[in-house]
Amino acid sequence: MRGAALAVFFAMSLGQPATAQVLSFNDLSGWAEDDHLAALETFLVTCDQLDGADWQPICRLAASVTTEQAAKSFFEMVFQPALIGTPPALFTGYYEPELPGSLTKSRSFPYPIYRKPDDLRDGEAYYDRKSIEAGALRGKGLEIVYLQDPVEAFFLQVQGSGRIKLSNGKTLRVGFAAANGYTYRSVGQEMIARGTLTADQVSAQVIQSYVRNNPRLGKELLNVNPSYVFFRVIPELTADMGPIGAMNRSITTLRSIAVDPSFTTLGTPVWIDKDGANPIQRLMIAQDTGGAIKGAQRADIFFGTGQAAGDAAGNIKDGGRMVQLLPIDRAFMVGG
Repeated sequence: MRGAALAVFFAMSLGQPATAQVLSFNDLSGWAEDDHLAALETFLVTCDQLDGADWQPICRLAASVTTEQAAKSFFEMVFQPALIGTPPALFTGYYEPELPGSLTKSRSFPYPIYRKPDDLRDGEAYYDRKSIEAGALRGKGLEIVYLQDPVEAFFLQVQGSGRIKLSNGKTLRVGFAAANGYTYRSVGQEMIARGTLTADQVSAQVIQSYVRNNPRLGKELLNVNPSYVFFRVIPELTADMGPIGAMNRSITTLRSIAVDPSFTTLGTPVWIDKDGANPIQRLMIAQDTGGAIKGAQRADIFFGTGQAAGDAAGNIKDGGRMVQLLPIDRAFMVGG
């Protein structure tokens, strides 16, 4: 199959058809310079969750690899690079916020984040964002913690996880528990549609600044996104571990990405070739999802924890391409 021409690839997870080009590892610019052992360590975090008998020997072999050269050889021996979909890709970034918070409501900490309500049913629409912000859940005992800033509360939901630093010196780790059943709408795209910003001006930092400087319009703008995220406390995470991704395992800074699972099976290695001011060429693992991540050439790169990670992630909106590494026995072509 190596070096084959364009064909049709059927994503093994959900049977989604997409055009594909089978590549060789020589086609991956920067491949030889990457830290393949670091990528393999991230791959192993979720390898046991990959379905199919063909993954079992791959995961056993991966667990036996201990050197950089062996890791590079492992990927080249058992995987086939395949360009699924049509570039340019769209790469964005996300991170784990670190925010001050309180277990009790006060004038300084008035904005709650909520745990999943008992009457929320998967696949059914619940209260939308506007209703919840207006108090639809008030008095139900669902509050986990209170934050200082409504904009921080909103972006905590966009990121899906966070570290809340309490006044007693302890840190509360929270992660995604459920959503309210509404489709995510991009605030940045809404600002472009209204003529408030141009496409090249949109970033997380610009949106946050606008909302804070225009409280009334900002609140209405945030409510354009009806989707609302509920959280859960995750006590088992140590300080050195990343947040929990869609595979219910800790994700890794600059090695984990969020993808559209209709086109990329969760747990799959993906080669990232990102353009822009700070190019990235490295092997990452598809271990997360996101409401705005749609399409075969779409990925959200996890940049880590804290403000510096947030600043880096918030400025990423770049093209390039993403190349999946598929087990050789799983990558097959039709009519090619």
